[in-house]
Amino acid sequence: MAKKDKTTHVSETPATQLLRARKMPFTEHPYDYVEHGGTAESARQLGLDEHAVIKTLVMQDQDARPLIVLMHGDCKVSTKNLARQIGAKSVEPCKPEVANRHSGYLVGGTSPFGTRRDMPVYIEESVLALPRIGINGGRRGFLVQIDPRVCVDLLGARPVQCALAE
Repeated sequence: MAKKDKTTHVSETPATQLLRARKMPFTEHPYDYVEHGGTAESARQLGLDEHAVIKTLVMQDQDARPLIVLMHGDCKVSTKNLARQIGAKSVEPCKPEVANRHSGYLVGGTSPFGTRRDMPVYIEESVLALPRIGINGGRRGFLVQIDPRVCVDLLGARPVQCALAE
């Protein structure tokens, strides 16, 4: 069987449709999805620095209001620091089925672009210092590379400082 050509066009997702409609330049990077492989696996397969592969995390505040956090692949979110910075009493990750319902994407394929529901987006401030990031393109096994400022310009992402080393 022939090896998959990694430069082939991936089918449209709500994320790529939004990026194209807003004329935001991006490159497509399919990889072989591995269950629970996370950003370490996508970074390894694509030859990227895991610090520049950004996780899209669907979380909720104490009132179950959903929000998105964009975090370095090799870091965790300090929910205590995040809650304090956004004026919430507490923040916790959504259960996978709840995250799927809010975003319209399957966990492992969640993109901050083209979500089913509008949610506030927070981005770890140091992500914005990177020249390019890899972020989920709207399905498992598919990253797009973009300028991180697109997250601020297109999503209104607010910078926060809540990274913890893994």
